[in-house]
Amino acid sequence: MSGDGEATTDGSTAQSNEAYGRKAFKRSRSHFADRITADGAHGWPVEPGRYRLVISRACPWASRAAISRRLLGLEDALSLAVTDPLQDDRSWRFTLDPDGRDPVLGIRYLHEAYDAREKEYPGGVSVPAIVDVPSGRLVTNDYQQLTLDLATEWSALHRPGAPDLYPEALREEIDEVADGVYRDLNNGVYRAGFATGQQEYEEACGDVFRRLALLSERLSTRRYLVGESITEADIRLFTTLVRFDAVYHGHFKCNRHKLTEDPVLWAYARDLYQTPGFGDTVDFDHVKRHYYQVHTGINPTGIVPVGPDLHGWLTPHRREELGGRPFGDGTPPGPVPAAEVVPAGHRP
Repeated sequence: MSGDGEATTDGSTAQSNEAYGRKAFKRSRSHFADRITADGAHGWPVEPGRYRLVISRACPWASRAAISRRLLGLEDALSLAVTDPLQDDRSWRFTLDPDGRDPVLGIRYLHEAYDAREKEYPGGVSVPAIVDVPSGRLVTNDYQQLTLDLATEWSALHRPGAPDLYPEALREEIDEVADGVYRDLNNGVYRAGFATGQQEYEEACGDVFRRLALLSERLSTRRYLVGESITEADIRLFTTLVRFDAVYHGHFKCNRHKLTEDPVLWAYARDLYQTPGFGDTVDFDHVKRHYYQVHTGINPTGIVPVGPDLHGWLTPHRREELGGRPFGDGTPPGPVPAAEVVPAGHRP
């Protein structure tokens, strides 16, 4: 990975204690923030088949895009590339594909699409990334905006019955909830995991569990975070919760309690996991191998834990008793395309 310090799933870096002193973890901003819009105002018009979404199933930020794409039925309009969960110093690799090349882009490493856009730019190579297939150039790595645009700008290509993941009447509340989730939880676990000082770690860990308690209280009387159906806010929370016991509890030392020890959040997470479009995008093998084998500063042995037991993800949750309609006036997505099915053994 390019950049100083130790690479995270999205290309941000944790500054090393030796080189920089006790400097807090700081997430890199998306360097390429172009938008693909219905009117093409940013130079990138929505066109079926033109772009390729590159993800790692290990990365929570990339997983947002994978879930949104599934729920909205964009599989035929926006093709998917899945990288190896293990990077090397040349960035995310396409070693899962025949001959180690992405079959559409023809590249071995994601940095090649970055270089086609801006040669040797000073930043990490991150996922999710959308690449323009005809030119091979990176379009955007703006993980915060990307899913919002899939929900709104790509609407003409949504499947019939696609849910409204960012309803206009609820956007202010969705943004407010998602901001707290991002600050204290999505990013908070990284701040705790890559902390180089005790106080820094304890403050980050405190933020994580304070936010979890607030979310547990909020979800004790409602099935979803905002409104009566799944929204962008739920997607952003789920991608951290589904990784919590597998990696954040132990690897990032967020061990005040496990997700499974909070009855409300554990039931909420299972509800979403069992909803088509969520659990069928999750690869626990990729998640665990990435965190435990790439973050050598935290886990120098590279040993990957055998647990936790995943079968609980499929147990009854009873969240339907709170009401709500998962897809609103829409319908569930169809079957996962054969080429995108998570392998047996990587899921419950």
